[in-house]
Amino acid sequence: MSHTSPLKRSFVADLHSLIGQRVKLCGFAETIRDQKHMRFIVLRDPTGKVQLTQAKDAARLTVALDALTPESSVVVTGRVTAAPSVKLGGLEIVIEGAEICGLADARLPIAEDSGLDKWIDHRQVSLRYPSQQLVFAVQTTLEEAMRSFWKQHDFREIHSPKLMGTFSESGAEVFAVKYFGTTAFLAQSPQFYKQMAIAGGMEKVFEVGPAFRAEPSFTSRHETEFTSIDMEIGWIDDHYELMEIEERWLSHAITAVALEHGEAIKQLFGVEAVPPTLPFPKLTFEEAREILERLGHPLGTRADLDSEGERILAEHMAETTGHEFLFITDYPARHRAFYHMRREDRPDLTKGFDLLWRGMEITTGAQREHRYDRLIAQAAERGYKLDALSDYLDFFRFGCPPHGGMGVGLGRILMRLFGTASIREVTLLSRTPKRLRP
Repeated sequence: MSHTSPLKRSFVADLHSLIGQRVKLCGFAETIRDQKHMRFIVLRDPTGKVQLTQAKDAARLTVALDALTPESSVVVTGRVTAAPSVKLGGLEIVIEGAEICGLADARLPIAEDSGLDKWIDHRQVSLRYPSQQLVFAVQTTLEEAMRSFWKQHDFREIHSPKLMGTFSESGAEVFAVKYFGTTAFLAQSPQFYKQMAIAGGMEKVFEVGPAFRAEPSFTSRHETEFTSIDMEIGWIDDHYELMEIEERWLSHAITAVALEHGEAIKQLFGVEAVPPTLPFPKLTFEEAREILERLGHPLGTRADLDSEGERILAEHMAETTGHEFLFITDYPARHRAFYHMRREDRPDLTKGFDLLWRGMEITTGAQREHRYDRLIAQAAERGYKLDALSDYLDFFRFGCPPHGGMGVGLGRILMRLFGTASIREVTLLSRTPKRLRP
């Protein structure tokens, strides 16, 4: 008895090498055009689009496809035929068999020009658009490249808890949840546990995971839940060592994206994916303040940069240095987290930094205070209750090495790679103060 193997799935991107052969395709019916004797269907899969043709004298096929609606999911078999007049790649598939797997409602809820809010309302449809398919292909490549850098440099991955018994950054921006008769808090970052890992001798750690901020912000770059990329590194000399590691890590990841997706990003988003030149320029906060003063944007008594100041600085540095990236270092201690190490010569300043990319902050980092007595003093200086921080402070009682690290917003990196106006355009499902659905 002979056994015929089922036809394996092919993809649109491979069809030019399969002309004359019988293939099986799976995808969505993007458009359907009926003529008197022929039906033309554009099928879309993750790799591209192809025209399908069906002669209506094939009664069985005609009946099977008469019910087909745009965006229905289908499986078709047919022969790949060269068709130079066809704009979609100069070929078509002559349908021999078809199955409608999932019939779409005849009236679709959105179109590509419906606007971002409707896109998010109906994400199962908007995710099918080629631009959105590319976003998550790039995200995958980006994270793979980040992980390859970490592996090459002996980092270890951790997965820290997101339910905590105390706040991890600032008590003002924390989500409190009921927890078996007590109150738990959603982690604002893995900061405490990254440092615990360093105290435990792991030396270099990273984590990619969710973070939560109960911040009533309605800007285009803030979300209440987001993906945070975190690193922590032991035995560093200063915060400049951290910046050198981050710029090499980012260059490695962006180069991978440019090589694999640069052409598609330019085609669909009109943006050039260009690997950055190293090293990134650096300004102290005081230097940045002076430049902004000269450029007509005084910060007054502010101890940080506002979004307009970030934009102006970015334009200035792009004009004077040609760089899109800029580190701002040595922020005033009163604006930074209590665990940031202070400068010995200027205890009013921290050994911390932010990284701006085209005028938007994508990273906050610092050398941490690892000396138990100084950490207690800095927490008390802020008015924190030491008993609430007892678990964290205990990490430093038994000889913690000098260390530091950073937190990076994945969505903000993607915003800059694609040149989008909102972080919601590059997030699977956005969470903001006014959005909890779908």
